[in-house]
Amino acid sequence: MNWYFEVLKKYAVFSGRARRKEYWFFALFNLIITIIIAVIDNVIGTFDAQTGIGILGIIYALAVLLPAIAVTVRRFHDIGRSGWWLLIIFIPLIGAIVLLVFAVLDSKPDENQYGPNPKIESA
Repeated sequence: MNWYFEVLKKYAVFSGRARRKEYWFFALFNLIITIIIAVIDNVIGTFDAQTGIGILGIIYALAVLLPAIAVTVRRFHDIGRSGWWLLIIFIPLIGAIVLLVFAVLDSKPDENQYGPNPKIESA
């Protein structure tokens, strides 16, 4: 849960690098919270089956949108890619596959133009 809060603390930090661990723990807790919010939306009757989301879900999605973009950009920096690669998501199917591959790649072992290796700093 600490990784989730660390990402939220750096909600608009697009510089630096993010380890795989930071990115994937944020994604995991984000998914869990989204499911819990969907259940709550369904129980209190604010879930709209036609759109597939409720009022609380919309509020939560908007609240974590910027931190999610920021941690993804920092993750790309960790593998030596520019944050502009995030725009590849607009290419149907291929964009999502490329983003998944980038998200699972290991860090560049040494310092790169985006900063020092975060694995070495936290060790």
